[in-house]
Amino acid sequence: MAAAVARVESLAGMTTIPTEYVRTEEERLSLGDAFEEAKKAAEGPQIPVVDLEGEGCVEEVMKAATEWGVMHIVNHGIDGGLIERLRMAGKRFFDLPIEEKEKYANDQSSGKIQGYGSKLANNTSGQLEWEDYFFHLVFPEEKVDLSIWPKDPADYVEVTKEFAKAIRGVATNMFRILSLGLGLEPDRIEIEVGGMEDLLLQMKINYYPKCPQPELALGVEAHTDVSSLTFILHNMVPGLQVYHDDKWVAAKCVPDSLIVHIGDTLEILSNGRFKSVLHRGLVNKDKVRISWAVFCEPPKEKIVLRPLRELVTETAPAKFPPRTFAQHIQHKVFKKPIPAEQEGV
Repeated sequence: MAAAVARVESLAGMTTIPTEYVRTEEERLSLGDAFEEAKKAAEGPQIPVVDLEGEGCVEEVMKAATEWGVMHIVNHGIDGGLIERLRMAGKRFFDLPIEEKEKYANDQSSGKIQGYGSKLANNTSGQLEWEDYFFHLVFPEEKVDLSIWPKDPADYVEVTKEFAKAIRGVATNMFRILSLGLGLEPDRIEIEVGGMEDLLLQMKINYYPKCPQPELALGVEAHTDVSSLTFILHNMVPGLQVYHDDKWVAAKCVPDSLIVHIGDTLEILSNGRFKSVLHRGLVNKDKVRISWAVFCEPPKEKIVLRPLRELVTETAPAKFPPRTFAQHIQHKVFKKPIPAEQEGV
C-alpha cells in the first residue's frame, strides 16, 4: 500500500507554503507570479510562432528547432472543438473531490507511475513542485491500459482516445518537416524513434493550484525532456518559461496553437543541431493553470539512439555515444554511465 501523499491542491488555501515547496535562494532570484512575469516579458524576445500551412514552414521550423528548441505551431490540423472537449474533460476530472481522484492514485515507489500523483522528493535538493498531475499512456491504442483511465467524467476515455490519434498525426508531420529540414528522407526521423508501432505517447495533465507565495515556488523545476518531441496545450493561463540566450523567457498564450518542445532524443539524433529546450513552470496567486503535455518517447530497449550517420563528419564528429532510451534515462536521472560496449553497437 502506497504511503499517503499530501496533494498540492489541499495546500492551496494556506497563506504561507510549506518549507519543502520553497525553492533555493538562487532559483528565487528569477521567480515571480506567472502573470507578472508574462507582462514583464511581453516586450522581449518571443518563442517563435510557426504556421504549418505557411509557404516557408520547413525553414521556420528548422530555425526554431535549432535556435530555440521550442515553438508555437498553428494550423496544426487538430480541430478546435476536440481541443476544447479535451480541456473540459481534464478540468472536470480535477474538479472532483480529492478522495475521488485518489481512486486513481499511482505508486511511484513500486514503479506504478501511471495515474493520479504528486511529485515525490527525488531531486537532489529534496524540494517539491507545486503541482498535482494525471499521467498515462495514450498511444498506440493496443498498448493502452484503459482500466486506469478516469471513469468520471464519462467522456474522458472517448475524447482522450480521439485526441491521441490526432496528436499522433501532428507528430508524424513534425518528424517529416524536421527530416526534410536536415536534408533526409521524409520518414527518416519517424523510423529512428520507433515508427507508428513503437513510438509511445505519454500524456501528463498538470494541475497547478493557486499559490499564495508564487515568488517562492515552482510548478515544475527547470529540466529538459527525454522525449523526441513534447506537445503542450493549456487553459490559456501563463506559466511556461524557456531558457534562451542566458535568460528565462515567458511563453505567450497564443490562441489555437500547440507548443512543441524539442527533447533529448532529437538532440541526440541531430548530433546537437536541434536543441533540447530547458524549461520550467511558474505558478500564480489568482488562477488554476492546467496543461496537457504529450511526450513522444522511443521504445526503451528496442532501438539504439545515436547521431544520424549523415550528420556526422570529420568537422562535426558525433557528440553523443550510442545509448538505448532506457540507458539515457538512467544516465540523466541517476547519473549512470553509458556502457562502453555500447560504442560498437
